[in-house]
Amino acid sequence: MIRPNLLVDSHGRVLRDLRISITDRCNFRCMYCLPETEAAQNFYRGRWANLPDSNPIAHQWQPKSAILTFEEIERVVRVAASLGIQKIRLTGGEPLLRRNVEELVAGIAKISGITDLAMTTNGFLFPQKGAALRDAGLKRISFSLDSLDRANFQKMTGRDGLAEVLESIRLAQELGMNPVKVNAVIIRGINDQEIETLAEFAREKNVSMRFIEFMPLDSAHAWKNEFVMRGHEILARVQSRYKLQSVTSNNLSETAKRWSFGEGQGELGLISPVSEPFCGHCNRIRLTADGKIRTCLFSVTEHDLRSKLRSDASDEELIAYLQSVVWQKEDRHHIGEPEFVAPERSMSCIGG
Repeated sequence: MIRPNLLVDSHGRVLRDLRISITDRCNFRCMYCLPETEAAQNFYRGRWANLPDSNPIAHQWQPKSAILTFEEIERVVRVAASLGIQKIRLTGGEPLLRRNVEELVAGIAKISGITDLAMTTNGFLFPQKGAALRDAGLKRISFSLDSLDRANFQKMTGRDGLAEVLESIRLAQELGMNPVKVNAVIIRGINDQEIETLAEFAREKNVSMRFIEFMPLDSAHAWKNEFVMRGHEILARVQSRYKLQSVTSNNLSETAKRWSFGEGQGELGLISPVSEPFCGHCNRIRLTADGKIRTCLFSVTEHDLRSKLRSDASDEELIAYLQSVVWQKEDRHHIGEPEFVAPERSMSCIGG
């Protein structure tokens, strides 16, 4: 039985978190998402991963007509908020590539019921947009920072952008977007030697560093289990250098297990979807830039909301559709199991 005023799946989970990709385009080519650079191809091919010998991806972006408008996105948020969604996270692709994104932020910030409005970005364009986003109502920000070494940063992202990201982190703190979160995807053989350096950065800069296990979401399908640096391995490395204090949380749906360095000295989080899945308490749903609902990051099925939005469906019809889709939410992902099938679309197209 679907409860009339909530988004509830068949496993009894009540959804509160909507993650919205506002563009599939990106100005980075990260090894764990769009491994299209020569450095990425050499790394994977040299380790017997399933990377084609020719140019692998020839990425095709969605045409502008396929991408949801700001008005359509705001309507979805209003309808979702009426069903109990409280948290919105704007993602991409790279969301700051979307022109006038601060106008979308302002529109969502005014919607009743939305208590948390955040964004995940690679940070390259944030120095130009940060103040406008804060003034528009953006509450929190997460940056991707996979390396503190300039050459390795460029190898991992395909862009010489370390200085811009570091400035973005500093600016976000200055603008009061605290706690500022920093995400690092750790790939064995690429940046695992920087774990301690990244942890020290979090302690020195008083940011929340999130170490994330490498997931099978790259566009070349080059992921292999042996590239994954397990969360417990990362934790052991950091604990060998620092005395960490466990941080408890009443939020069962939180994805990160957290530790503190001490008063005013930053925080460490481990997001371990491969080795320690947290599916049982998942309260998230995703909307892709081209208007598809995904009930799991690793779904192989997408649900076409855009056609509903563009066929004059009433809010009541959208509510019924969203509830029926959420009811089908998977109980868990199957990474590491024989039947696991990776999504066809990469993280850039799905939305982080």
